[in-house]
Parts: sequence; structure tokens; C-alpha cells
Amino acid sequence: MDRVRKLRIGSTELKNNLILGPMAGVTDLVFRGLCREQGCGAAYTEMVSAKALFYHREALEAFIRGGCETLSRPGYEYRGADKSLGLMRAAEKEGPLALQLFGSEPEILAAMAAVAEAGPYAWIDVNMGCPVPKIVNNGEGSALMKDIKKAESILTALVKSVKKPVTVKFRKSFDENSGDAVEFAKMAEACGASAVAVHGRTRQQFYSGRADWDVIRRVKEAVKIPVIGNGDIFTAADAERLLAETGCDGIMIARGARDNPWIFKQILHYLETGETLPGPDREEVCAMILRHAQLLADDAGERMAVRKMRGYAAWYTAGMARSSRFRNELNRTETLEELKRLLYEDFL
Repeated sequence: MDRVRKLRIGSTELKNNLILGPMAGVTDLVFRGLCREQGCGAAYTEMVSAKALFYHREALEAFIRGGCETLSRPGYEYRGADKSLGLMRAAEKEGPLALQLFGSEPEILAAMAAVAEAGPYAWIDVNMGCPVPKIVNNGEGSALMKDIKKAESILTALVKSVKKPVTVKFRKSFDENSGDAVEFAKMAEACGASAVAVHGRTRQQFYSGRADWDVIRRVKEAVKIPVIGNGDIFTAADAERLLAETGCDGIMIARGARDNPWIFKQILHYLETGETLPGPDREEVCAMILRHAQLLADDAGERMAVRKMRGYAAWYTAGMARSSRFRNELNRTETLEELKRLLYEDFL
């Protein structure tokens, strides 16, 4: 009953077609590692501003030469160039990792991609789907879906500037009155993109309502390059249904993994056997929170780890009994020992 599909992006063959999507403030080096342990086949960095890299090109070049791990300094507050470079950090032998850039100036995107491709990234992705106002108001992210000619010039420049594959992530459309993803996907394929990822919502929807998977199906029918479907994958059954309804080549899981890194294992098991694995119990959730926190502390120092875990732990425990009280107490924790005590004495 094995329905796990192979997926190739350029010359890189993934071990499976389950991909951790980029999420700002979430898909850092540590979280990606936890998802890979659960079986995800590839991941994206958080999106990185090409313009920010351009202003700090010498720092970028040094960072790439250093292997993209050189910013591991526990307790250090990343600022300036280091803030952007920190988003690009990659663990040794991490596995297929896409670097996601965003911007609106073809020359800058192409130049920064040309520098970055010497790093440990399997391919370069350009974000043309981010709905955040400060990105859109700058003509970046999903704003590019309103200007297909500019999007075309960006992708053409990127493909010419690098030898590694170039991919693009975008949405159904900017709004219900603008051109849709099918036209955009055809343009990307004509520019030489190696794959496209389609989120089945308009920019105007942000993350509300239901994702339109039919647009993913129509994109798949319109192009020959791999199509990665994205939107509303929260269970193994969702993943199976996306594959069946759209014929897409890959499944991108973002918010569905934020509070449930086990989702990759759950999907793989379901596609291979038809059996539904039970979700993690409270003890497993507590153990994951503590392990996640310890890995963050090893990487960035205890103070930053505890601060960052306030968000992650709230996601992990959402909807569970006593989770509201737990989150209130969580915001007052300052050390790993306090976090452990809170979990095992008040929550578990």
C-alpha cells in the first residue's frame, strides 16, 4: 500500500516528498532538525531579504566560506548582517535544504543567489507568496503576483545567475480579481524554474478560510515541472487527500508542523500502511518540549532558548487540558529548570 512518492528538484532526489515549508520565526536550524528526525524529506530556511544581504555582501561571502555555521554563539543577539545570516545557518549534513530569498529587484536577487549558491543549499527558492503587509507594501512577496512581468524578470535573472535549481513559491492569486496561479506557474516554467510550490489561498485571505486545492490541480495539469501543494495539511488523511485530488508531486507542510513535528512520521506511516498512528500523549509532548528547549540552549544559550520556547511550547500544547494556565505560567519562566518543573509538576 506504499503511496510515498519520490520527488526530484533539479539533480537532488529527496528521500520522500514531504517538505517542511518556510515559516518566519519557526523553521530555524533546531526546529528543522526535529522535523527531519520525524521523516521530512526536505526543508526551507526562513525567508531572507536579498537586499539586506546586498548591503552586507562581504559578511555574506565570509559566512558562505565558513560553511554557514559560523554564527553559533550562545547568548549573542543577532543584529544587522548577522540577523539575516542567522536565518541562513545550516547544520552539517542537514539534508536537502532550500534557501528562500525575497525581494523585488532582479539584479540584487540574482547577485545574492550567485554568492549564496556556494553554500550547502540544494536549491534557491524565491518567495512570491508572503502576505505580510510590510513585505507586500514594498512590492515583494505576493505583491509580485500583481506584476507578472517583474516576477518573470526576477526568475529569468535568477536562473541565469546560478547553476543550482531555482524554484518559486506563490499563492492562488493576489486577490479574486487578479491573475491566477496557473498563468504564474506557466511563466515560471518558461523562465527555467525547476519546481513551483502553490499555496491554495489568495493574499487577501492570508491564512483564513479553506485552501483551494483545485488551483493546485490545475497548475499540475498545466506544467511539466514538479508541483508542490501547500495549504491545510494538518493530518495524514489531509496529505493523502491532497495527493489524490490534485496529483501534486510534493506536499509542503507548514502550520501543520508548527505544533506537531510528528506529522511527518504520521503521514509517512499512513501512506505506507493505511494505518493511522495515534498522536503524541502528554508525556511525549513534554519530552519534546524539553528536548527542543535543550537543543535551543545548546545552540543559542539558555536565556534565548527559554524565551523562544514560550512560543513553541504554546503551540505544542494548544487545545490540551490545562494549556491556558500552562501558557500563563510559561511566560514567567526564565530557566530550563523552571520550564522542566512547570511541565512535570503543573502540566503533566
